[in-house]
Amino acid sequence: MGAEVEVKDEESITKLSTKSRFRYNSPLVQVSLIGLVCFCCPGMFNALSGMGGGGQVDPTATNNANTALYTTFTVFGILGGGIYNILGPHLTLAAGCSTYVLYAGSLLYYNEQQHQGFVIIAGALLGIGAGLLWACEGAIMTSYPPPNRKGTYISLFWSIFNMGGVIGGLIPFILNYHRNEAASVNDATYIGFMCFMSAGTLLSFAILPPNRVVRNDGTRCTDIKYSSVSKEATEVLKLFTNWKMLLIVPAAWASNFFYSYQFNNVNAVLFNLRTRGLNNVFYWGAQMLGSIGIGYILDFSFQSRRMRGFVGISVVALLGTEIWGGGLANQLPYSHDHPPSNKLDFKDSSFAGPFVLYFSYGLLDAMFQSMVYWVIGALADDSQTLSRYSGFYKGVQSAGAAVAWQVDTHKVPLLSQLIVNWSLTTISYPLLVLLVMLAVKDDNKTEDEIVKEATVPSSNKDIKSTAIST
Repeated sequence: MGAEVEVKDEESITKLSTKSRFRYNSPLVQVSLIGLVCFCCPGMFNALSGMGGGGQVDPTATNNANTALYTTFTVFGILGGGIYNILGPHLTLAAGCSTYVLYAGSLLYYNEQQHQGFVIIAGALLGIGAGLLWACEGAIMTSYPPPNRKGTYISLFWSIFNMGGVIGGLIPFILNYHRNEAASVNDATYIGFMCFMSAGTLLSFAILPPNRVVRNDGTRCTDIKYSSVSKEATEVLKLFTNWKMLLIVPAAWASNFFYSYQFNNVNAVLFNLRTRGLNNVFYWGAQMLGSIGIGYILDFSFQSRRMRGFVGISVVALLGTEIWGGGLANQLPYSHDHPPSNKLDFKDSSFAGPFVLYFSYGLLDAMFQSMVYWVIGALADDSQTLSRYSGFYKGVQSAGAAVAWQVDTHKVPLLSQLIVNWSLTTISYPLLVLLVMLAVKDDNKTEDEIVKEATVPSSNKDIKSTAIST
């Protein structure tokens, strides 16, 4: 009798839980929540980095910190999927988010003491935390949504996440508005970032584990049992011989490689302090527009999933070629040895051209990364596999970023940096097309397989066993 009562409760909970897309255990709400967590933590970090030099006149300290950050991020990005599968979302996210607060605090300390040791250590710890956070985020963003709406949910996440960069760009713009000749941001700027990052750490506890998230059709995202260290170590090692992951390596390496060039050698070199903050508002705002546009193409442009993938990659490739071509024209007049004589202010008449280019860089970044995430999400549906895939992507991405920040520290010619960035993104497009061609199934096949694996138990036998186990 007790088991039957539990069964009825389970059935009623399932029926009630699928009535609204805005229920707490829906993919829409959970993807929105992880977007808000990233809004507060990496979103604010992006705004801080986007100013060039972390808001400092001399970028050496933050360049070295970023090298330490992305070196540890490389390791823990790859391991992050396995750690998520062992610890679950709460511990993984909370541990990751707390390191963002520490990093912003280290820049506050540097603003007063000018000792870069603490900043570098905080950067290394942030790399560990970022690896955990992004592996967890990747698993949620690619496995929670319905298979035929992953592009839409990725664009939703990317829009919320990059709103952090928009708000984060307003903080230094407003707090330093009357300091247009100043070199470094004030202490209040870093304190404001720390407040947002602390809120994101607390918000991470609102994320549900994947086996408690129910789609509108009644299917659970995935019914997992948390893994073991030995199993995850084995599965992570297999990624390095997985041909699907190897085809993603160039795109992963390229996807953060251009940040040091864009932030330090476009925004920081061409514009004064307050204008750099304003530029970031539009850079991350452009990311919202880019993610929405590519998300629509990847979900709604054609009935065939593979055709949508081909079209999405082609659109990003064409747009990327035009934007990097514009970047080449902008780069030719100046270099490390011959920097611009005057930094641009947003009130200057010559502000428009470089501003549009910087805006376009943000647009392309979101479209490129959303496209790669969509391809990863199309390779599988279960949270465990996708957490490993996402972790591998972030690990390789971070290895590229670690190299890029040192490239900038060693004053590699700016034109060479631009050409390398353009070449890396260009190489990745045909490899992604090949991956979609060989590994991505059309929607009808994939959905049938997923429904069979993920449907909530409906037979009496399955329901009873579920009730007894709980």
